[in-house]
Amino acid sequence: MSNTKLDKEEKALLEAYEGGEFESELDQARAGELAEIAEATARKDQRINIRISSRDLMLLKRHALREGLPYQSLVASILHKYIAGSLKDVDTNNNQN
Repeated sequence: MSNTKLDKEEKALLEAYEGGEFESELDQARAGELAEIAEATARKDQRINIRISSRDLMLLKRHALREGLPYQSLVASILHKYIAGSLKDVDTNNNQN
């Protein structure tokens, strides 16, 4: 298992899954199709280069270390969440969102 921290409910679900308590309702053809889609989505086949300040890079690496993943993966995750629309702004000065 990775360095991911799980709460009690997540641990219970993981143990149940690993214990074989869950069964897929998908037929084999659909499960294979979804697996191919997931693999294609996760495939990293393009490279980008960006320039950022050394301070920002240091902070990015610090956050990645806390998350237990390489900083490049954290950047890719942030970009993916932004593009998918699931990255939300947090107003640190006024918490009335």
